[in-house]
Parts: sequence; C-alpha cells; structure tokens
Amino acid sequence: MSIEAVSTPDRDLLRPLRYLWRIPLLLLHVVLGIMLCGFILTWNRHAVMKDDREPFTHRMIRAWSTGLMRIFGLRSVRVGQPAADPVLFVANHTSWIDIELLHSQRAACFVAKAEIADWPLVGWLAASGGTIFHRRGSNHSLAAVMQLMVERLREGRSVAVFPEGGTGHNGVLKVFHARIFQAAVDAEVPVQPVALRFARDGKRLIDAGFREDENFMQNFLRMLGGAPMDAEVHFLEPVPMNSDGRRRMADLARERIAVALEDRTA
Repeated sequence: MSIEAVSTPDRDLLRPLRYLWRIPLLLLHVVLGIMLCGFILTWNRHAVMKDDREPFTHRMIRAWSTGLMRIFGLRSVRVGQPAADPVLFVANHTSWIDIELLHSQRAACFVAKAEIADWPLVGWLAASGGTIFHRRGSNHSLAAVMQLMVERLREGRSVAVFPEGGTGHNGVLKVFHARIFQAAVDAEVPVQPVALRFARDGKRLIDAGFREDENFMQNFLRMLGGAPMDAEVHFLEPVPMNSDGRRRMADLARERIAVALEDRTA
C-alpha cells in the first residue's frame, strides 16, 4: 500500500500554546537526562545484552528517549523486530532526533559527527551514551572510528550508523557509503537496515526533519512546537553478508529502506 507524502503545514495557530507546556517539560527532562548519565551510565555504560535480555541501562536509555519524543509530540511506533545484539543498524538520516527515535526502540552506540562532542551538555550526554565521534572528511578519523566500531561489536554491543554521511532533506534518500559496512564484515555481525519515517493520519511527512537551508535551532524549534505525529521505526530484513561486496550490501540496505519509507507494509 503506497502512502501519500506531504509537507508539514507552516501555519499552525496552536504552536504558541504548545511551547508554553513543552518548554518546561523539556527542561525537566534534560535534568533527568543529566541524572541518568551521572548516576547510571557512568558506572554501567558497557553493559551488554545477555540471553536476549536488555540491560537496565539500555531500558533507561529507551525510556528517556521515548519521553523526549513525547515532549516533541512524537509517538514512537515500531514496525518489525530488531536483531539481537550485537548488530550493525544502518538507518536513513533526516533529523537530529533520529538518534533518539532509534534509541526509543533499541539502545545502540551511534556514530556521530565530531562537532557534537564540543556542544555544551549535549556532547557529554552523547559521550555518556556511548557515541563514537567521527570528523567528517578525515580518513584518519574514519579508520579510528572503524576500529572502535569493530571493538564495540565484538564486545557484544550494537552500533548504529547513518551511511548517507549526513542529513537529507525533503524526503531525499542519498547514496549510502559502503566502507562503513566493513565493520560488520570484520566483526562478523549482521547488518539490519532501519527506516525512520514520520507520518500523520497515514501520510508520510517528507519535511518533518531538516528542510533545505534549515539549521539545527530552526528545526529544533519547529519540531518542538509542531502538531503531534507518528515517528515510525521500521526494522527490516538483514542484508546478506558479503566480504567481497560492501557496495552491494550498501545498495541493498538503501533499497530496502527506500521501499519502507514509501510503503507502510514493507
């Protein structure tokens, strides 16, 4: 069943009212996040899944992420089932909130741009959650990131990446970089594509994430005051492992995500 794609409306008379109660809740939730990182993640951040049972820290991450999304008016909806740890999750990337969207369903170590590490408070929260920071355009940084990804996967921890190498906009799904898939090959873990999709009343919202030429703060404020919508996490069929065909793995993962973005039954 193909789902119509539409844009989010710019005119919304209820937006100012939503700010009145969402901003205080957001500030309180940030304080709870600081407490979570300070009292739980700092002493048990390396916990791994055993016998398909989530560690307590993973459940706390999922609960906090789900709460954050609710403050932004997002209802997290899971479609399909995530593979058991360790696994390399590869997802499309349209917004800064994609990390929390996936975390609402499954805790994983994310690979994110190095600039985030320098952001006040946010950088510390991300590092406490196991984020692996990568400096874009640096082959040396990428090599170090790949090595760290393999180490985390071999330790039994799942890793999540955005193989587009940056955020898209207006529903555009860019080409997937194939080299990042080598980490799964080296660690001998499955690769599971994940489609992140925003919708309202059954219709996909193609610009719920970043619009063209929209910066982080503009997107943050637009989403914070936006009308409620569904945030879908589609866990898709893992792609076959192919040590001689990273490009084929990347293309197949992208193909499955593209189908899921357009078809709710994918």
